[in-house]
Amino acid sequence: MLRTEVLAGLVVALALIPEAISFSIIAGVDPRIGLFASFTMAVSIAFLGGRPAMISAATGAIALVIAPVMRDHGYDYLIATVLLGGVIQVVLGLLGVARLMRFIPRQVMVGFVNALAILIFLAQVPHLVDVPWLVYPMVAVGIAVIVGFPRLNKVIPSPLVAIVALTGFALLAGLSLPDVGDEGELPDSLPALFLPDVPWTLDTLQVIAPYAVAMALVGLLESLLTAKLVDDITDTHSAKTREAWGQGAANVVTGFFGGMGGCAMIGQTMINVKASGARTRISTFLAGVFLLVLVVGFGDVVALIPMAALVAVMIMVSVGTFDWHSIQPSTLRRMPKSETAVMLATVVVTVLTHNLAIGVGVGVLVAMTLFARRVAHLTETHRELVTNRDGTTSAVYRVTGELFFASSNDLYTQFDYAGDPAHVVIDLSQSHVWDASTVASLDAITTKYARKGKTVEIVGLNPSSAERHERLSGSLPSH
Repeated sequence: MLRTEVLAGLVVALALIPEAISFSIIAGVDPRIGLFASFTMAVSIAFLGGRPAMISAATGAIALVIAPVMRDHGYDYLIATVLLGGVIQVVLGLLGVARLMRFIPRQVMVGFVNALAILIFLAQVPHLVDVPWLVYPMVAVGIAVIVGFPRLNKVIPSPLVAIVALTGFALLAGLSLPDVGDEGELPDSLPALFLPDVPWTLDTLQVIAPYAVAMALVGLLESLLTAKLVDDITDTHSAKTREAWGQGAANVVTGFFGGMGGCAMIGQTMINVKASGARTRISTFLAGVFLLVLVVGFGDVVALIPMAALVAVMIMVSVGTFDWHSIQPSTLRRMPKSETAVMLATVVVTVLTHNLAIGVGVGVLVAMTLFARRVAHLTETHRELVTNRDGTTSAVYRVTGELFFASSNDLYTQFDYAGDPAHVVIDLSQSHVWDASTVASLDAITTKYARKGKTVEIVGLNPSSAERHERLSGSLPSH
């Protein structure tokens, strides 16, 4: 419904203003740079992105990555970094990096969502410390309106009602409260084309490349995870590859307009999709347009919006974003401890570093480590003595389970080298050889038996395992 999309875009635009200003301060740039970036990112991704209704704008994650460039080299180098980061994202998108999303476990996604909810809430705390006491009842009333208004009317987004009502009350009552204007100066002109004045040399590339790569990876990770979250909420699928290169193209556009770059914003996306019910690209496009109109055309009015109203909106976004089911006692009792550990590791690292990319990276590593450890313990070796037709005896070892670096290292210790007869059979018909570590272990076992004058016969390899064993055996250093 068009009305829903329009009102959702307006609510998102109002919520974007103080955040864009705050992220500009983190990056060390003028507030206009963050606001213009939010405008160009939102409008560009509305056409280029692969996930309808997702909001992209200037973000804290990107601000943290590029802040050192601004501090050490200045604004022109910052914009050059944004442009290069966008190009890298386009290349990665075209190379299919989005397909790597399937390797991120569900518990990492849950940890990502929970950590983000906590970070959104923590970002509101400074607006609740050392402020006039009237801020607290204003925030409480705002939360009550957001929770209660949908029972009366579900057409108008309740966050918009809360913002308008609290702003009107503060102005009519003449209350002196912290407002949007206190966060930084709003722009009074439209963004213009900008080309960074930097030497186009290898030295410049060496300066900006590390930050551009970091920006590209952080932006893609946060955007693709947010897209997946919106997919789950709306029960629809998005074009992840298009979203990946679309983010890069949007950053290139943003850079050429002097913006600080950005990526998907889960907080504003939740306002748009969950709180306001938007489902199409119209809301994303209008969020950018409304943002520009509000800060340039109605900057004096927007500056009067009390921060208490926006804090109330973001607190409810935080509450709605958090996966409360994941911490219910019944869920924790059923969930394997390793799965809970993955979720907690993602949450703790993300909250401590304020970097979603690092938190997700650690979560994936923990999940991989625990998975490898669990699978390794499923490998078993059974030994039996078999009398052959010629009256000789052979030791037959039947190995079951997946053989890879974590399990094959223990395989070497499972054999009775001294006590076994002259002929040993290793039956791998119930297992699979996955890597070079396993082939090296099998070579080491064969070599140790050979030193004792005994022969080893490996049987039962499936075609894939046999091919890998034949190709690598004898060419790897033994234990």
